[in-house]
Amino acid sequence: MTNIKGHCLCGAVTVTAEVDAPALRACHCEMCRQHTSGAFVSVQTKPGSVQATGPATSYQSSQWAERGFCSTCGSTLWYGTIEDKIRHPSAGLFKDAAGGTLAIEFFADNCPDGYSFAGDHKKLTTAQTIKLFTGEDI
Repeated sequence: MTNIKGHCLCGAVTVTAEVDAPALRACHCEMCRQHTSGAFVSVQTKPGSVQATGPATSYQSSQWAERGFCSTCGSTLWYGTIEDKIRHPSAGLFKDAAGGTLAIEFFADNCPDGYSFAGDHKKLTTAQTIKLFTGEDI
């Protein structure tokens, strides 16, 4: 287990977490793209280990999720699920994205034509992503 520590653009919020092996996850859903102006890339952490100090605020973006940001500079801090209170911190908070490598893309079929991620990693379509998280077919 490794501890990682990062901060928002202005430095007012510090985020810490525990990771086994830093893996990066990219989400191309419409809400993530609206929130970040691109894919939201997060670091896979030990569930429940993400802690934030400073002026962190969250916005409930759907029935099941929230998006955290610094109330001073607006930096994206995390995507979180409300029911289990698990936060998925933004990779950009940590030096060199916490040393992680891209492991998976969610909603890959929603990725705009203007960019794509290189490398050999798993890419889930919208249907596959929904099934993974809900167990239901769409």
